[in-house]
Amino acid sequence: MSSDAGSDPTIDEDLHWALVAGRAADDKLGADTVVIDVGEVLGITGWFVITSGRNTRQVRAIADAIEAGVVEAGGPAALRSEGRDDLSWVLIDYGGFVVHVFEAEARAHYGLDRLWSDRPHVPIDSV
Repeated sequence: MSSDAGSDPTIDEDLHWALVAGRAADDKLGADTVVIDVGEVLGITGWFVITSGRNTRQVRAIADAIEAGVVEAGGPAALRSEGRDDLSWVLIDYGGFVVHVFEAEARAHYGLDRLWSDRPHVPIDSV
């Protein structure tokens, strides 16, 4: 793990940056932000960050704040981002973690929280 991942040497680097992303979402009033450990069952990424905004304007603001916040904190740039045309669900892929920013209605429809409810959740203020 690089020293850029924070002061706690026991925390996974990808989890550290997922938590930074979660806090950036909360700073923009993202609703019900969660960080979920999906690494053991998914294989393509280790962590999901899920949050939502009240409308498409807030979804855009949250997604922009996450990307800027991670980079400003010394973290990785996103590998890719999808959904900015529609803004009901923006996916930001960092490789080791993936951020899902939903409009509230889309979050309820797709039910990622329900799908991953049996996986460990990490409070975004835990580090």
